[in-house]
Amino acid sequence: MVQGPMLLVILVIAIVMIVVLISKLKVHAFLALLAAAFFVGLAAGMNPVEVSKAVMKGFGGTAEKIGIVIIAGTIIGVFLEKTGAALTMAETVLKVVGAKRPALAMSIIGYITSIPVFCDSGFVILSALNKSLSRKSGVSMAVMATALSTGLYATHTLVPPTPGPIAAANNLHADLGMVIAVGLIVAIPVTIAGYLWATKFASHYEVIAESSISYEELLEKYKNLPSAFSAFLPLVLPIVLIALKSVANFPSLPFGNGMLKLTLDFIGEPMVSLLLGFLCCFTLVPKLNEEVLSGWVSDGLKDSAAIIMITAAGGSLGALLAASKIADYLGSSLAAFNLGIFLPFIIAAALKTAQGSSTVALITTSAIVYPLLGTLGLATPTGAVLATMAVGCGAMVISHANDSYFWVVSQFSGLKVDLAYKCHSMGTLIQGLVGIAVVYVLKIALI
Repeated sequence: MVQGPMLLVILVIAIVMIVVLISKLKVHAFLALLAAAFFVGLAAGMNPVEVSKAVMKGFGGTAEKIGIVIIAGTIIGVFLEKTGAALTMAETVLKVVGAKRPALAMSIIGYITSIPVFCDSGFVILSALNKSLSRKSGVSMAVMATALSTGLYATHTLVPPTPGPIAAANNLHADLGMVIAVGLIVAIPVTIAGYLWATKFASHYEVIAESSISYEELLEKYKNLPSAFSAFLPLVLPIVLIALKSVANFPSLPFGNGMLKLTLDFIGEPMVSLLLGFLCCFTLVPKLNEEVLSGWVSDGLKDSAAIIMITAAGGSLGALLAASKIADYLGSSLAAFNLGIFLPFIIAAALKTAQGSSTVALITTSAIVYPLLGTLGLATPTGAVLATMAVGCGAMVISHANDSYFWVVSQFSGLKVDLAYKCHSMGTLIQGLVGIAVVYVLKIALI
């Protein structure tokens, strides 16, 4: 077995390998992570048979824990899109905030929508609404696009059941209920930072929205939209149930240790709670038919398949980092620098900026960081949650040309590339920096 500084060289080469394969050679992230896992084990001098076993164990263990969770969450997102429930949620927020503050409304709508839906999909779903509100209010599309993109981005990297945060929480062995609760809190100042960047900076650029459909026509397109209660239920119910399970398992046992706690432990299990949320989606459709029960579910399965495979491959990499003792050596080497909560942020930010995918940055960084939690002073339940937040904040920095989301935002909003860099990319940088500042304050207060 290789020992000493050479272990760090192996880790650096593995990270560079991931970045080059994904960004330069356009290799799928699943293959890139799997290749890196094998490389780490073999380069560290492990027995090839043990390397294979570790890859399979890491892959299977990760898929076992979060496979159904990701599938259920993705299907919920499909139902919210196809039934117009996302538009109902937007309508509800608009009524509360007021049509005179369209940018604030879009930030809040983005914050809510991206909890179960990928930010790319969320932006596409809400793009027509965003354009029509821009034309109706006279607010520059640069402002509206930035407000929506940063609102979506905040919860995309911080709040489960979005797959990235789920995978990071799983890799770091963090309580999912606490991750959701803290993620929702941290995402608020992060969203506000994006909104302020949109209204104070992006407002200097006048971009006229090219919309072929008015706000009223958009609402008419869906005809009978679901009620606000039905639209929010598939999203809110799983979050509440997961949070109640976390509360039930507090050391003080607030719900006792009997049947009530047993019930909350069951329905608050992420897999069960998200499946219940999925069942609530059936209230969004007037009639259950083959298209809904097979077609829409198939769409969700297709969308979730790649996510699960990437996440599980990240689990394989994490297993090899532990088995090869690279993580142990890295922890002892970094102890003298006293980076604490900032190390997960720095690693995630470097990976995100280099290869473009927030999800890959979340998965890879959390796999690297987990064995280091003790060294970083984060080896407690709260520490694991804050480490998840730090990784999520790093995975925001920075969305630019190697990120598919950058192109979704620029192309669907009619922003030129240089303007998208100024408005969207810089907005994500500011969000990540604000986020890690908030996490650092929480660490001082809670640990």
